Amino acid sequence: MVVETIKTLILGSSGMLGYDLCQIFPDSIKLTRDELDITDRAKVIETISDISPEVVINAAAYTDVDGCEDNKELAFAVNGYGPGYIAEACSAVGAKLVHYSTDYVFDGSRKEYLESDATDPMNVYGESKLLGEQLIAENTGDFRIIRTSWLFGLNGKNFVETMLGLSGKMEYVKVVNDQFGKPTYTYDLAAKTREIIEQKPGTYHITNEGVGSWYEFASAIIDNVVPCTNAEFPRKAKRPTHSVLVNTKTKPIRPWREALKEYLREREK
Repeated sequence: MVVETIKTLILGSSGMLGYDLCQIFPDSIKLTRDELDITDRAKVIETISDISPEVVINAAAYTDVDGCEDNKELAFAVNGYGPGYIAEACSAVGAKLVHYSTDYVFDGSRKEYLESDATDPMNVYGESKLLGEQLIAENTGDFRIIRTSWLFGLNGKNFVETMLGLSGKMEYVKVVNDQFGKPTYTYDLAAKTREIIEQKPGTYHITNEGVGSWYEFASAIIDNVVPCTNAEFPRKAKRPTHSVLVNTKTKPIRPWREALKEYLREREK
């Protein structure tokens, strides 16, 4: 089955991941946040019913981790209840649902996490994303939840751009060296989504391969970075020390360092 021939709807198409999904699924129907507010249940059900897609890919999310601490109601509306409404609508029209979740559904007490491991989020963002997973599973059986981590891409604010910006303004850039995960290029994630659509329903861990700390990630981007501890760099939302997602269900995608090199080349074009 050729994915492009399937009637596909992308929600959150103007975001960083949404942008790359639009490149991978050029013939899809694309809706931005302004065109469909996923927190409006009636509108979500009406819109998906009218379009009657075969696949819905939800890339709409509230991803400001610290902002979620201050805006808990919004976080749960967008990341929790909204995906539940989408799942409800997908079930009604018989559409597959692909939804993106996060490494932050785990508390970081283990070195790495399988798809089947118990969740225990430690911040509002993780709690809201976990609620989204739960409501999707309650409202449709035909879902693929893709947990991913540390995203960077060409069409959005991300860690790579932050580092490049700070590097030009500061003599040294301090970055924590005691939080570990897997950086993931949104283009690679979007490309892998084509494969996941054809997999059986369930939860998938999809990241670029290779584990690193934020400091190691930064060191691959800029030269004037120095390590510090999480305790030296307090933030509003607690972050898991380890949030390494292990993919046990599909072939791995390329190492993050290789993907980062491509990203840095592409941003110069």
